[in-house]
Amino acid sequence: MKKIGVWFILMTMIMTMFAPVSNAKEESGPELVESAKSAILLERDTGEILYEKNSGESLPPASMTKIMTMILIMEALDEGKLKLNEKVRASEYAASMGGSQIFLEPGEEMTVEELLKGVAVASGNDASVALAERIAGSEAAFVKQMNQKVKELGLTNTKFQNTTGLPANDHYSTAHDMAVMAKELLKHEQITKYTSIYEDYLRKGTDNEFWLVNTNKLVKFYTGVDGLKTGFTREAMYCLTATAKKDDMRVIAVVMGAETPKDRNADISAMLDYAFNHYETESLYERHQPVDTLKNIRAAKTKVDVVTSESVSVLKKKGQTIENVDEKLVYNKNLTLPIQKGETVGTLTITSNGKPLSKTNVVVNEAVEEAGVWTLFKRSMSEMVKQR
Repeated sequence: MKKIGVWFILMTMIMTMFAPVSNAKEESGPELVESAKSAILLERDTGEILYEKNSGESLPPASMTKIMTMILIMEALDEGKLKLNEKVRASEYAASMGGSQIFLEPGEEMTVEELLKGVAVASGNDASVALAERIAGSEAAFVKQMNQKVKELGLTNTKFQNTTGLPANDHYSTAHDMAVMAKELLKHEQITKYTSIYEDYLRKGTDNEFWLVNTNKLVKFYTGVDGLKTGFTREAMYCLTATAKKDDMRVIAVVMGAETPKDRNADISAMLDYAFNHYETESLYERHQPVDTLKNIRAAKTKVDVVTSESVSVLKKKGQTIENVDEKLVYNKNLTLPIQKGETVGTLTITSNGKPLSKTNVVVNEAVEEAGVWTLFKRSMSEMVKQR
């Protein structure tokens, strides 16, 4: 019995010694978020996660849905399918949207820029639908584009049923997925021109003048915050996807399901404080900065610049020195012509002592068309002459 007792004591001591080790990763992380059901903090350029809490839990995103809406709006602007000064006529359906709105009248015309302000600043549901109808023909068609973009971004826990975030069955996302969408939206740097506005006016000087006030109060009260989108419904409670920039580092913080606006802002502020107090970045490339030249003898233009699809940085803890930084550019196999402008052609990987620090897609900065028969013939003849 004594042997059994001694053995039991020894086993208990061993288990006690090793138990903290197995939980060390969980216990060593900061407790930043108290109120929200779900949260995440990441650095924008590298996508490195600095903190998370239940970030994969599926929850209603409320008006944070409009982050995806704005991604498609900004893509349409970049592609020339939409112009900021173009006037859009509000349909009766768009004008009928409830919740947050800029009170569009059926048949009323506003410029794309005014409607974009209505979405980005005041979270206007009517403005969101009006732009969706202009881009895709109907809100339903636009929602299909939203869900297609979800797939392109590799997100598996997000599904949209509308452009606004108004309550709907089977309409959900996660803090992680919202952060990835925010990262994608921030590729369009012009968006912060609108999401950073604290107050403005629509229909200024008319009888129907409308005062826009940003639903994201941190834009005014936290230095460096310049976006992105709040959300609230009774089901979702208080949500916010925020972004802030300090020096060269931009971070994204998301909370979902906070109990009050004060709790929501406190949770976001705590994450932003943590990021800026403990981390910094070194910028390597700006977005669309050339990194190489793609050569193809069969292309109409034999040389075209290969550029970064987004800004490239190295993340480190403050005071840390990163040594032996190396870059490796790998092109996609079996590239075929034609190649569209902005199409991904390879990956730029940054490493330190062989450890990956960041991975960024590289794209062509102009369309690459296949050369015609006559052009190829002349090139062949030119080569033959050179070889003589």
